[in-house]
Amino acid sequence: MSRLTDLLRQVRQADTQLAKDLEAEINQLTNRRTFGLVFEPHQPEAVELPGRSIRRGDKVRLLPPRGETKSADSRLWRVQTIESSNGQRIAHLLEANTDQPDSCSAPTEDLVVIAEFSDRIYPGLVETGRVERGGDKPFHTVINAENYHALQLLTYTHRQTIDAIYIDPPYNSGAKDWKYNNNYVEGDDDYRHSKWLAFMERRLKIARDLLNPDDSVLIVTIDEKEVHRLGLLLEQTFPEADIQMITSVINPSGSSRLGSFSRSDEYILFVFVGAAQIVPGRDDMLRGNLKERPVRWDGLARRGATGRRTARPNLFYPVFFHKHNGRYHSVGEPLDISESRHEVDSPAGTFPVFPISQDGSEATWGISHIKFDSHIRNGYLKFGPYDKKRRWRAIYHVQSGTIKAIEAGEIEVHGKNEDGTLLLGALNKPVRPMTTWNKQSHSAGDYGSSLLRRILPNRKFPFPKSLYAVEDTLRFFVKDKPEAKVLDFFAGSGTTAHAVMRLNKQDGGRRQSISVTNNEVSAEEQRTLRKAGLRPGDPDWEALGICDYVTKPRITAAITGQTPEGQPIKGDYRFNDEFPMADGFNENAAYFTLTYETPLAVRHHRAFKRIAPMLWLRAGAHGRIITDLGDQGWDIAQAYAVLANFDQTDEFLTAIREHPGCLTVYLITDDDTAFQMICRELPEHLRPVQLYESYLHNFTINQGQPH
Repeated sequence: MSRLTDLLRQVRQADTQLAKDLEAEINQLTNRRTFGLVFEPHQPEAVELPGRSIRRGDKVRLLPPRGETKSADSRLWRVQTIESSNGQRIAHLLEANTDQPDSCSAPTEDLVVIAEFSDRIYPGLVETGRVERGGDKPFHTVINAENYHALQLLTYTHRQTIDAIYIDPPYNSGAKDWKYNNNYVEGDDDYRHSKWLAFMERRLKIARDLLNPDDSVLIVTIDEKEVHRLGLLLEQTFPEADIQMITSVINPSGSSRLGSFSRSDEYILFVFVGAAQIVPGRDDMLRGNLKERPVRWDGLARRGATGRRTARPNLFYPVFFHKHNGRYHSVGEPLDISESRHEVDSPAGTFPVFPISQDGSEATWGISHIKFDSHIRNGYLKFGPYDKKRRWRAIYHVQSGTIKAIEAGEIEVHGKNEDGTLLLGALNKPVRPMTTWNKQSHSAGDYGSSLLRRILPNRKFPFPKSLYAVEDTLRFFVKDKPEAKVLDFFAGSGTTAHAVMRLNKQDGGRRQSISVTNNEVSAEEQRTLRKAGLRPGDPDWEALGICDYVTKPRITAAITGQTPEGQPIKGDYRFNDEFPMADGFNENAAYFTLTYETPLAVRHHRAFKRIAPMLWLRAGAHGRIITDLGDQGWDIAQAYAVLANFDQTDEFLTAIREHPGCLTVYLITDDDTAFQMICRELPEHLRPVQLYESYLHNFTINQGQPH
């Protein structure tokens, strides 16, 4: 609709009546509603690519002059030709998407490439750094990119292999917390909900292709502004999945809002794909760690309508105790419904106790008289204090579920008391979490913002998640998957990667995280930087972007245990695993920036160095990246191999048999017959992939998705 509004504005300038007639027809159409979530799914979306060199045929925008803070010219131009003049590259431009295009010329340094989401892309990666402390462990990866394009890249490297996706998308608060078409979406934008839904739908549809269809989960955090729309969108995008929502307290002090309730929580939506289910733990997330809670002994007398004597007369029987000391003597037979309890003959020197309700009515015991003695012997029954005046002793028992847990070793038994009752310790039986979470460790202020300040002193990031909240959330789904792949394509400060490293340390896992974030500079900083004459793409501007200034330094600091200034991180990790933050983690991480290649360069093997990291990712992100095939035309790394020179096939085959850990072979040829011949010679455990056919085909079919 925003596009229609713009067109109407243009028509109104030329023909007022025509504009009115069109507006009336549009209003009638917009009043029609179909079932389900209704929004404008085809809103145009594009992204600026600062730093990308200008090529003939590119779509570009003109940047404002340096030192100015006004927005860039919103018009799109197509680069017709580029020529050199006085040491400058001058681009000759023709206005795009209009019937009567203007033309102009501008230095390429004053242009920025625009990628519309309907454009076909051929991505590559350039490594920008790494940290290695994890030995032969697979690498965590961080990709600096517009996340829609990064998700497209991942369809080649990780299609249907992701075990968990955890994302914290923009909450659409109206406080300049996200951009659409390079402009911040304001709170008074009439189409902000529609833009947000279109923005999310595009990314969720690709995310769906990345998740393992047999067993995986998508986790999305959100607040009240978009939670209902998001729920409907998830139902439409994942119609076969089960979806559940929980409420999580993240700000125990509350966030004051004039005239409204103080906000203390947010929502987490879980999309269960395939056979995905929660791995129970010892914490129900509401009442605390159940290991700290004693086993409950319940009264043996039953209550309620089903506990009346008339309902279960076979459970109404006397229990006899010695009069002089109140000790247990024996258990009697059930009374017939016609027999009075007052006429029961007690053994000499004893008195009977019956199940009597507080109102004096006759109830029943919770177990049969046959089980009573065996429960006594096993320590499952205990008696309250002896009331000699009333001749009464209360009777307590552990219920059948608790007995099963004891017998299964899920509850610690430390022995027996003098009266023979069990001394029960910690409850080891896993429990399923509640749908309301209230954990001290999930406070975003204490364990998000404050924790991040310890890791990155003097570097700000708005509203980071509690590290322990993300850790707990993921644990429910990857605890039993020590080699899980976890993706976060709204990675922000890198909390998800940090949480995955914590989980690995707790159980020796080799889980991998893939973090995708752009290098956007905050709205407040942008104005200052523009006044200083800087623009996106300038090194001093990019150095302050989220990915380079926060995400990568945080993950590096977490692994090394040192701040970016080289000082040991102060303080300790808490809760599930307590140790000094300065110890770091035995993990590896590699950092990349997404590039945009041409299919011609790819097909002719001229983009191999930028395609190489994708081959490494697809093969599992182990060991080194093969970036140069050398004179022999092939190379073998820890997890994969590449063969380009088929004249060296015999030498290659001999060498690869000496690398049992190598599982994937990339064969660079456009000759299908040659590819099949080599495949027949390869060891059976190897997975052959034809380059660059598989790569080019992948990014051609991706264009069939709705944009």
